[in-house]
Amino acid sequence: MNMNVTVLVLAAGKGMRFACSGGHTHKLQALLAGKPVMSHVLEAVEKAGLQCHVVSPAGAETEGMGDSIACGVRSTQGAAGWLILPADMPLVCSTTLRTVAQALITDEPYQAVVPYWKQRQGHPVAFAASCAEALLDLRGDQGARSVLQALDSQGQVKALLVDDPGIVHDIDTVEDLQRAELWLCTH
Repeated sequence: MNMNVTVLVLAAGKGMRFACSGGHTHKLQALLAGKPVMSHVLEAVEKAGLQCHVVSPAGAETEGMGDSIACGVRSTQGAAGWLILPADMPLVCSTTLRTVAQALITDEPYQAVVPYWKQRQGHPVAFAASCAEALLDLRGDQGARSVLQALDSQGQVKALLVDDPGIVHDIDTVEDLQRAELWLCTH
């Protein structure tokens, strides 16, 4: 599948909850099945065959998820759309990334795609290029919720059911990391 959709991997967070839970390294560098958490995310994006742009502290000074999204969109303005994927979601499947990207490209008139697993909203959330201006205006730690709400009120958000629990599991604490390790060992 040849799509000019870019996955914005958001890696600019400080990871304070992980440190407070007893983590001795940044959560994205914590080892999960012998590899850093973020490596799992980047491998899924690569396996999906999608373009990737990492928004990290070295690449951008951000104050929160909204700032990170705006920074990523600004850096990739030629994209046909964006999948917003926090870098602390190592269990998300590459097939889910492809499915969400495909839905964004092919399911007119939707301008956004939101994946759901067992009625729980997850990531990556996808936005069409037509959303660039709204995404560039994001600030702070609220993410793109306001953009999604505006699009939803216009009937432009597609809810996409996926069979991937990885879309709802992130790594915020040492306990989350232990649960992810157990999940990888049993699946």
